[in-house]
Amino acid sequence: MAVYADIKVDCGPDFVTLMWTEGRPQADTSLLRLGSCFPTSFSAGEAYFYVDLTDCNFRILVTGDVLLYSNDLTYVASEDSYNLAFTHPVVCAYERPKDWYSSQQIYDPVFKTYGLGDLQFTLGLMNDDFSGPAESTSFPLGSIIPIMASVVQKSHQPLLLLLEECVAATTPELHPESTMYPIISNKGCLLESVSSQSKFEPRQKSSEMRLSLQAFKFAMGDEVFIHCKLLAWDPNGLDSTKKACHFVKGHGWELLDNLAQSNLCDCCESKCKSRRQRSVSSEKHGMVQKAVIGPFTITDVNS
Repeated sequence: MAVYADIKVDCGPDFVTLMWTEGRPQADTSLLRLGSCFPTSFSAGEAYFYVDLTDCNFRILVTGDVLLYSNDLTYVASEDSYNLAFTHPVVCAYERPKDWYSSQQIYDPVFKTYGLGDLQFTLGLMNDDFSGPAESTSFPLGSIIPIMASVVQKSHQPLLLLLEECVAATTPELHPESTMYPIISNKGCLLESVSSQSKFEPRQKSSEMRLSLQAFKFAMGDEVFIHCKLLAWDPNGLDSTKKACHFVKGHGWELLDNLAQSNLCDCCESKCKSRRQRSVSSEKHGMVQKAVIGPFTITDVNS
């Protein structure tokens, strides 16, 4: 990186500033990205970022008494550019506030990030208002487990993120002998919403999905992992196999993104059949990524 540019990072109490002074000829500084954020300002040879730690899809790692906020500074080269694309890590370290989480043990982060092509998928356990990572990995039976999935779109056209399927299991990898509990199935039907308070929350952005999952009776007290298939899709291409449906008491199955098209959820009671087409992962307008979060535990409030 020193060959290409001079980088100066200042980690503020709740923000980060970054100045990139470009050394490569014909480099377009407007193509720099800090996570999902564009430069705050840029000129022929410089790019400046002033961003909050809660923006730009910063990742948080908690270990001991340290909070690490990390992100990637990327250069998205155009097809006719002589300058190659690159990624440069940006990390800020802070002392962990004493009340940041209750456990004093080293905390394995519950956010997991997966890359597929130039898309970056994230799946994680969240706190109650989805404003940050979960402060505990123990959930009493009947409590709400907040889960958020997202995809960083980078240079892509706007994409709609869908949870095609999710299962709970007692192993970090799925095997034929794994004990499993279906949560989302049938191409986007939230099965748990039929008999519990589980539901999809209203979207804040098309590239995110928020799931409020009511803790269910499964592998009580043991480690639980949730395995999901995440789908980034064309927002205008919803059908019975590309959807997000949950059951609303007194109303039946509803489509998260457009109540007027809730008939797409009718197949949740039977079989939502796939259209005859090539694998989504090979199509230009959609990509699939498998992801897993955990471990966490579901505890019996009466024990």
